[in-house]
Amino acid sequence: MPFVKRDEENGEIVGVFHQPMQEGLEEVDSRDPELSNFLYDVLLDYGVRRDWISSDLSLVRVLEDLVDTLIENGTFMFTDLPDAAQEKLRGRRGLRKEFAYVETLFGSSEDGMNDAAIDFGDDEGGGDGIL
Repeated sequence: MPFVKRDEENGEIVGVFHQPMQEGLEEVDSRDPELSNFLYDVLLDYGVRRDWISSDLSLVRVLEDLVDTLIENGTFMFTDLPDAAQEKLRGRRGLRKEFAYVETLFGSSEDGMNDAAIDFGDDEGGGDGIL
């Protein structure tokens, strides 16, 4: 059975534990509706955050490409950007070059290698053994 921590003011669940990790935890039935509502809210919040983070990461790449295009077209110069922005863009470009280099170390699909999977074999007999 799970253990819950409650808010002292209103008694709402604020945390869930598998074991009584601290004093003041209350053991509740795993089918408790209040626990179900709490877990639903936490998972919903996690999903929304994950979607926002994914969207932000995609937008970062769009902005990098936009900056590159504007510089290539002579619309503005890299040095027109604030110093902090220049540093961040240089850092991202460096990381991108490092990742591109790492990809070359592992080959590509044209080389007959599948760079999206690593075969660890399958000693168990079930599954394909690919991550």
